[in-house]
Amino acid sequence: MVPTSQIPSKRERTRARLQQVALDLFEREGFEATTVAEIAEAAGVTPMTFFRHFPNKAQVLLEDPYDPVIAAAVARQAIDLGPLGRVTAGVREAWASLPEPTSEFQRRRIRAVAATPSLGGAMQANSVATEELIVDQLVADGTDRLGARAAAAAVLAALTAALLEWSRDDVGSIGDAVVRALSVLEGSSG
Repeated sequence: MVPTSQIPSKRERTRARLQQVALDLFEREGFEATTVAEIAEAAGVTPMTFFRHFPNKAQVLLEDPYDPVIAAAVARQAIDLGPLGRVTAGVREAWASLPEPTSEFQRRRIRAVAATPSLGGAMQANSVATEELIVDQLVADGTDRLGARAAAAAVLAALTAALLEWSRDDVGSIGDAVVRALSVLEGSSG
């Protein structure tokens, strides 16, 4: 018997269904050509229900629950590591504490983002939000703003590169790709 706490709620099931249907439509019809009304209809819900779960169709692909986890992990790193070392170690720690998105759905989701030029700005906006959290933490701990921003931007660029490469490569885990990208920043691998 599955514990009640592990059974997805109706809201969680609806959200997951919307994500799956949207991704299927994006892959078949293209992101730009797919409307919210089409997604809702295919999922068997109203457009209003769609908007209760996502503010727009891009968020189906771009949702990022990791920002607060990454910022908290950066905060736990020793200040003497320096800004780049703290952010790199923080991302490593955060990544190790999260379940790895191994599902083919996640790979398809990232591929769809990579294949949709119009999502580049929204993807960048997500990165900026994460960057701001990291920068604010580093500055609060005494790092100058430029150093904090350079460190955060470098690590997030490496993380984005790892995610995009993983989405294109059917071999290897996303965790391996992230570790390899972070290792490049640390000068220990290429």
